[in-house]
Amino acid sequence: MPEAQRSSTTQPPLANIQLNHTVVHARDRRLSAEFLAVILGLEVGAPFGPFLPVDLGNGVTLDYYEKRDEPIQGQHYAFLVPEERFDAMIGRLEAVGVTYYADPGHTEPGRVNDLFGGRGAYFDDPDGHNMEIMTRPYARP
Repeated sequence: MPEAQRSSTTQPPLANIQLNHTVVHARDRRLSAEFLAVILGLEVGAPFGPFLPVDLGNGVTLDYYEKRDEPIQGQHYAFLVPEERFDAMIGRLEAVGVTYYADPGHTEPGRVNDLFGGRGAYFDDPDGHNMEIMTRPYARP
């Protein structure tokens, strides 16, 4: 590897590099996108090729992509949400009959956590993705 390439890969990431979008696999892209949009109080965007987007409002889009012939590998998606909207999100989970948990292993049903001075909860989406809502970011070392 040339020296110029080697040194560029060892430098810390630039402040202007941001996640723009990620693909979320779903058996039914509309069902899964609408589920998350309802819980978070967002809207599902217009289809974009094979994708159905949910814009998170911070420059990041979740692009739901339908995979009907293969098993869906569950992933974890964590959403930093405003404290004043957290209770409404919990209420929407309860309204649609989705159990939420205080922990990622789903052993504390119907409870929220108080990690890092905020509140958080985990829940499964229709495809088994482990979704998390939290009002404070994790403190990183």
